[in-house]
Amino acid sequence: MDEISEGNQTTTITEFIFVGLTDSPVLLLILFVMFLVIYITSFLGNFAMIILIWASSQLHTPMYFFLGNLSFLDMCYSSVIAPQTLANSISEKKSISVAGCATQMYFFIALGTTECCLLAVMAYDRYVAICNPLLYPVLMSPSICIPLVVGSYILGFFHSLVHTIFTFRLSFCGSNEINHFYCDITPLLSISCSNTYVSEILLFSLVGVIEIITILTVVVSYSYILATILGIRSAHGRHKAFSTCASHFTGVTIYHGTILFMYLRPTSSYSLDTDKILAVFYTLVIPLLNPLIYSLRNQDVKDAFRRRIKRKKIKVIWVNWLAG
Repeated sequence: MDEISEGNQTTTITEFIFVGLTDSPVLLLILFVMFLVIYITSFLGNFAMIILIWASSQLHTPMYFFLGNLSFLDMCYSSVIAPQTLANSISEKKSISVAGCATQMYFFIALGTTECCLLAVMAYDRYVAICNPLLYPVLMSPSICIPLVVGSYILGFFHSLVHTIFTFRLSFCGSNEINHFYCDITPLLSISCSNTYVSEILLFSLVGVIEIITILTVVVSYSYILATILGIRSAHGRHKAFSTCASHFTGVTIYHGTILFMYLRPTSSYSLDTDKILAVFYTLVIPLLNPLIYSLRNQDVKDAFRRRIKRKKIKVIWVNWLAG
């Protein structure tokens, strides 16, 4: 229970209340069904991608090692937000404890930052594969790929720790209503009665540095890739190189475009109602789009899937023949 006192006494907040996306019961029901379908499809799609990469020997390459990790991140990322959002859609009191809010925000930022770093690593992987194919087995060996992924996780979780500590050391002594459907930095700063200047500077600077480094890595990598592709004489070779990179570049554009719009704007231009709509896309739709982008636009993944289906059919026919 919140202890809210008046006058000169302090206020102790033990839980936050989400305002959510709408107050309409009909719209809440529609959103619940929509979010449930998106979450289940996203979770199963990313899980299927992980299993397919693990089970298909032809996908045991650095590119698909990174893609498998991306699917794992998206699976966890959506699971940090979706279950709480679904529960709040059908519950009368949309509350979360302070500890639960801190935990949700911590993993949300950690996994999101890790995904930024991993997308940059994947761009570098494509650069090596296309621009230095003879050195690819050496430059992207397991002894290099694994530290790159581990480093992405370490940076992501450390970055999140900084924001979580500085956000939850603030005082929340007034309203405990968060004008959002999950715990994010900006809506929490807006209800704090402390001076949020340091937290805002940290948000803008740290997110800005990570965005600059990761986007610069992607831009430089694809600049070299584009120059190399344009130098390929064979039309088939150019098409194959483009198709290899198109899915990743699409995913990077969608992901970073959303981050830049959400977090790297002046504080005066923030609109929490607008950000809530954008956050639905950022937290629920993007994890769904990634397996679709990387499967539907990737010939190797489609071929591996067809082989698995074909083997399954042959196995079923063989078992039925033996049983008969």
